[in-house]
Parts: sequence; C-alpha cells; structure tokens
Amino acid sequence: MGKLIIDGGNRIGGEVRVGGAKNSVLPILAATVLNGGINVVHDIPKLLDVDIMEKILTALGCSVKRENGTIVVDSKDLTEHEIPEELVRQMRSSIIFLGAMLSRFGKVKVSYPGGCEIGPRPIDLHLKSLREMGAKIEEKHGFLNCEATKLRGCDIQLDFPSVGATENIMLAGVFAEGTTIIRNAAREPEIIDLENFLNAMGARVSGAGTATIRVEGVEKLYDVEHNIIPDRIVASTYLVATAITKGEIVLKNVIHEHLQSILYKLRESGCIIQTYNHSLKLIAPKKIKAIESIRTLPYPGYPTDMQAQMMTLMTLSDGITIITENIFENRYKHANELVRMGANIKVDGRIAVVKGVPKLSGATVMAHDLRGGAALILAGLAAEGSTIIENIKHIERGYENIDGILSLLGAKIKKM
Repeated sequence: MGKLIIDGGNRIGGEVRVGGAKNSVLPILAATVLNGGINVVHDIPKLLDVDIMEKILTALGCSVKRENGTIVVDSKDLTEHEIPEELVRQMRSSIIFLGAMLSRFGKVKVSYPGGCEIGPRPIDLHLKSLREMGAKIEEKHGFLNCEATKLRGCDIQLDFPSVGATENIMLAGVFAEGTTIIRNAAREPEIIDLENFLNAMGARVSGAGTATIRVEGVEKLYDVEHNIIPDRIVASTYLVATAITKGEIVLKNVIHEHLQSILYKLRESGCIIQTYNHSLKLIAPKKIKAIESIRTLPYPGYPTDMQAQMMTLMTLSDGITIITENIFENRYKHANELVRMGANIKVDGRIAVVKGVPKLSGATVMAHDLRGGAALILAGLAAEGSTIIENIKHIERGYENIDGILSLLGAKIKKM
C-alpha cells in the first residue's frame, strides 16, 4: 500500500511548475474514443487514475502510446463495448465512458464505479439524462447495460450542476440528432477544457463555463491535438503547503481565474499573494489568521477538493473556523486523523468547527481519500517530529511525484 514519512518543521520555498489537471485529463481521455482517429494530448500527469484510463482505452481496442507527458490515442479500431469491472471499480471517473461509448459505438456495458470513500455520489443524473436522449439502460447485478441506436438531442435540466453528468451529456450529444441543451450545467474550468478539446476535433459545443451549454450534433470528427489546462487543486495544495510552513513559493503555469476562491481565503488567512502573467507568488504570514467561514460550493464557489487542505491550515490558526461541506456527505475522514496529530476539530454532520492550536505533533495516520491524504501531508510538513502516512495509493491518484516535488522545495519526506 505504501507510506510516506515526513520530518516536520522545514519551510517550503522555491519554484514549481503546475502540471495538467487530473479532472480535465480523465474526461478528455474518455472523449478520445469519439473521433475514430488520432488524439494527441499534452501535459498528461503521471497519476494512477491516468494509468487506469489508459488500461480502459486499451481494453476497448484503442492503441495508446505515452511518453514525456504526451499521450497519443488512436481509436480507429475500437472493438469492445464492455469496460473491465476491475478497472471501473478503482476509479469513479470511468463512468464518463457512458456518454462517449454510446455516442460512438451505440452500446456500452459498465459496472457501478468506485473511487474515494467520501460518501454517496449517485449517477442518477447521468442515467436520467442519457435516457432522455433515447438510451435504453438496464441495471442488473451491479452492471449497466446501455444501448442507443441513435441518440437524440433534447433539452435537459440538471437538478444539480454535476460535473460528471454535464460531461457525459456533452459527449453523448456530439453525434446526437439535433441540438442538446444542458441547463444548470456545471461551470468548472475542466468543462471548458473538454469543450475546447471537442471543438478542436470538429464538434459544435458552446456555452461551457456558463449555466447553459449547447451541443449541436455533427456527423464526423477529425484528428486532434490539445494541451491540458493546469491543475488548480494541485496548485492550491502547494500554496497551502507554503502557508502552513511559513515559506515562500512561486508557481508557474497557473490560470489565476481558476484559483480565485482559494486565493481569496488564503489572503484572508494573512498570506501575501502576487500575480503575474501565468505565475503567482505566495509569501506566508508569521501567524495564520482564522478564516471565519468556509463553505464548499460548485464552481466558482470554494471547491470541495480544497476543503481538507484548508482545514489543515486552520488547525494552526489564531482562532475558530467553521467549515460547511455542501457537496459530499462524508468528506471529513481526515478530521479524525488530524485530531491524532493534536488538532482541535469537532464534526457534526456537514459542519466542522476548527479551533486553532499552537502546534501539531507527528503521528501515524491513514489516508482515506485523495484530498484528505494531501491534507495529512500538509499537517506532517508543519508538525513537530515524524509523521507516517499510510495507504498513500489514494494520494497518488491525484498528485504526481508529490514527495519528490516537496523534497525539492525543502521538505524532509520520503516514500517507503
């Protein structure tokens, strides 16, 4: 399972380039099955989730070559419609193949997806929307058997701006008859990146980044080359690592607009942040100020994927912070682990009350999910003594070489 050992107390400082966004790479890799041709995608991070996507594409009959941060997918010889169950159960994002495979192949069989244990993440919005477009979906023995002779464009109103459902509908709508309109669509930057990728191969998608997206069906797609946007969550995690260790960092390859909700909270905590063209600099305060309230919301609100990391920062603040988790029901598993390190955190349902303490102490803790695992790394960086983080496979799903990068930035961290 692997573990990380961190000797805390060292300042994070220096310069780091932010790589491609995991949450952009995964749907875009699923979209490569659409064109029946060559897809060249740059700035691919080395992540376990990307490895799983590569295996899924290969299992479907695609040719996949990956080298130096670039992946080339040839989907011309797509032959299979069943996605191996053992791969689907490792990664929730595999469900994004529903829309892509129905659009290209007319059928797909997939098991219910797995992923992090952060509470129920139902796919009912995905299935309801695809059924509205004409797909026949049979749920049997933990599998979804989906078929569609021809998908039809329609007007879809999402009950919640689900990122995955929005992406699945976009992919399904590419070859659908007529126009598909998605209302109350997710507005995340990764949705815009998917739109740009699809349009580059000849699709007709508009409105990504707003609450209404239009997909006009086309008959043919073409070869494509695309650069993935930088990962806003990875960037933000390194910013918090710097803040919690009272360091100074320069991040390169960032899009400031994607980070606004996080930068606002970091400034509230006392950090000095200077922005340049595609980079930014953070100078940590001598004492972290408590942030009165943090509420996770769909983009452009504060991201649930940065809730755990900011909670860790607040454990060493000068007051009380109230965190409200509005996206997932069970995303506080890291809180108990932080308490083992000396944090003062009380959780009641979706509310967590964090009272700052003078110091954290090293302990043996367990990563239960991706972002919670990252939060424990941040705690270990600031803690007195040695911290051992177990079950780091979750962390490796979303952070490329995080131990190596932090080492270069001044941390004492090693993987065992």
